This record gives sequence, C-alpha cells and structure tokens, in this order.
Amino acid sequence: MVQKSDPNSKLIAENRRARFDYHIESDIEAGIMLLGSEVKSLRQGGSNLGESYASVEGGELWLINGYIAPYAQAKTWGHEERRRRKLLVSKKELSRLWNATAREGMTLVPLKMYFNERGMVKIKLGVAKGKKLADKRETSAKRDWDRQKARILKNNARD
Repeated sequence: MVQKSDPNSKLIAENRRARFDYHIESDIEAGIMLLGSEVKSLRQGGSNLGESYASVEGGELWLINGYIAPYAQAKTWGHEERRRRKLLVSKKELSRLWNATAREGMTLVPLKMYFNERGMVKIKLGVAKGKKLADKRETSAKRDWDRQKARILKNNARD
C-alpha cells in the first residue's frame, strides 16, 4: 500500500555538492532556532546551504553562513540573512560531534534542511572528511560510468 506524503513534510534546501566534496561518515538530525520571519521565508522556499558549515563553539552547536532569504512582509522586524543560528542536539550528540571535529579532523557539513512531519524545521548534518582532488576525479569517473552503463542497458532492452 502506498503511503500518502505528509503535507507538512517538505524539503527546503539540499547541499548536493557536499557528497562530491566530502566523504560522509555519519549523519545526525538537529533542530534549529529560527525567528518567525525566517520560518515564513522557508515556507516560501528561500534558502541555500551551499557555503554553510556547522561548528561546536562554547559548548553549543552553530550553523554558520546559512542563507535564508528575507521575508518581504516583515519589513521592520525582519531577520539578517546570514546570521549564526543555534542548532539543537542532545548533550551526548554534542560531545560526539565535538570529539569528531576536534580530535579526528572531521568537519560538520549541512546536507539538507526540511520540514518534518510535525512541521518543524530540521537540518541533517553530516560528519565528513574532505576529499582530495584524485578522489573527486574518481567520483566523477564513477558517476560517468554509471550513466553510460545505464544508457547501454536501456538500449539493449529496446533491441
């Protein structure tokens, strides 16, 4: 039986470049503290995670350089587009993330931002290690080969 998609659940932004630039070791879902005008802007789909990253500073997790477009109707009480936003995780997860970034040389990369089934904004963070140029070339070559293979199989199926 096919499940209906929840109208509250919706993808807002996705960092597609992250999987090309980083080896994603694990991922974690975090809440995010937003202002009202930011949530309304996200409902309209105005955000970008392309150049953003997360960092553990002062015992708290922060999203840095994440872009949320200004909300036109909130003229006086709007928000700053690229302000630092606090991310909400448990203390246990926070200590695990801090250990990964401080000791193991990993980085925290936002993978996607979405509304969950309850209508709350969530962000999926990846604990990642940067790829070298050769690894990126290998990823690109593998992707090209997969496309070519699919094309060949499709042509053979028609014959």
